[in-house]
Amino acid sequence: MEIEIDFTESAQDNANAYYQKAKKLAQKKQGAERAIGDLKKSLKELSEKKAVEKKPKQLIEKQKREWYEKFHWFFTSNGLLVIGGRDSHQNELLNGKHFDDNDLFFHANIFGGSVTIMKGGIDSPPEAREEAAQFAACNSSAWKDGLNTVDVYAMKRNQVSKSTSKGSLGTGSFLLSGEREWHRNVQLALVMFVKEGKLFTVPSSAFSRFEKSKIEKHIIVRIGKDKKSDAAKYVSKLLSYDDLDYIMQQLPPGSFKVSAEK
Repeated sequence: MEIEIDFTESAQDNANAYYQKAKKLAQKKQGAERAIGDLKKSLKELSEKKAVEKKPKQLIEKQKREWYEKFHWFFTSNGLLVIGGRDSHQNELLNGKHFDDNDLFFHANIFGGSVTIMKGGIDSPPEAREEAAQFAACNSSAWKDGLNTVDVYAMKRNQVSKSTSKGSLGTGSFLLSGEREWHRNVQLALVMFVKEGKLFTVPSSAFSRFEKSKIEKHIIVRIGKDKKSDAAKYVSKLLSYDDLDYIMQQLPPGSFKVSAEK
């Protein structure tokens, strides 16, 4: 270690000079340590603030979906599953994979609509068929066209085919034969509600027959002037249900009027 000594000064003055330098260095060290401490504190506060800002307001709990929930779906008031295609490819899938001999096929009497299958529908009571018919009506192009009512027919498995004498039909097209069971002037109206954390979308005729003891709030969805995205946000707000994508999936194409019911 090298020490500089001023020979023009006395030993005491040199010692005093080094003492003053050491004192200043100690003060600078304390100041530096305080500055480092303040900087660490500021960085921590900034990090915590950003973490809060990035945290979503409410996490959407991803529920386990049943196989039929990729379609339009509901259960009739007597417990039968009804599923409907959301596009032509799903219509094909329903007809080819999920349409059995004891089921019933429903379709609105209008170009463009959901293939709607009521599982076990052959032996179903009239009110269940009425509910399935209304569901098929709501998920048809009648909603997009602004029609308040539409006719719906029902057919058995052996009356619906994909092939003709000239070959197979295109995607979403079917060959229908024989007598049809008609449901005339079916009203277009849906009811949405949340029960045990799950969103349900059912025809209004089915909801009128449901046990409502565990349903706190429901809404009625009719044809209106609100676009689908705005209607979905309103549904989300009224039912306190955050999964907008799933709400959008359950609504048919078209415009809407949403009204709250207690």
